[in-house]
Amino acid sequence: MDVRKIKKLIDLVNETGISELEIKEGEESVRITRHGHVSHAPMHSHTALVATSMHHTAGTAVEAAAETAPAEVSGHTVNSPMVGTAYLSPSPQASTFVKIGDNVQVGDVLCIVEAMKMFNQIEADVAGVIKSILVENGQPVEYGQPLFVIE
Repeated sequence: MDVRKIKKLIDLVNETGISELEIKEGEESVRITRHGHVSHAPMHSHTALVATSMHHTAGTAVEAAAETAPAEVSGHTVNSPMVGTAYLSPSPQASTFVKIGDNVQVGDVLCIVEAMKMFNQIEADVAGVIKSILVENGQPVEYGQPLFVIE
């Protein structure tokens, strides 16, 4: 089974929140199981996935785990609404959408999260000052992962 296909299945498990998925194609099979829990507390997120692909002659294991525990910062947290890749600027040559200390209004674009070739603008849902940027440009993000703190 193709590694890209396995990664897509892992993303599917993350997006849907199911605890287990097993796919069989001929003599190949893959089983993806979610271990642990996803905490929706504003500052902590923990997800661990294990995928194992079995072939009739050899077995391979793929493991993906993400754990973030940013420093405590008070204020409103803007969380990722999806699994994807965070981009802090509209293009590699452009400056970032926001910097720490910037004033933002409701609806201002904070970053872009790319998910399945779709670029989704993440907007401020409160007005205030950017106190913390909790992701780096090009970093993979999970559903519910804190991205920004606005005070």
